[in-house]
Amino acid sequence: MPEQPDRLAEIREIYFRAKPATIEQDIARAVAILKSMPTEEERERASVYMEGLAEMRADWRESGGRRW
Repeated sequence: MPEQPDRLAEIREIYFRAKPATIEQDIARAVAILKSMPTEEERERASVYMEGLAEMRADWRESGGRRW
């Protein structure tokens, strides 16, 4: 049986590597991964990273993306 990808780890990696220049693409990729998660439990575990990405996007928009 083939091993399933660790989708939560993928979203976590996106979260930690996000930058102002890539945040829109990062969120789009994370949402696509989130939609591919088969269980509500997995999606709930990913929610902390999704919320963090959304907060980063809002913060960087307010600061004009100049934090990095």
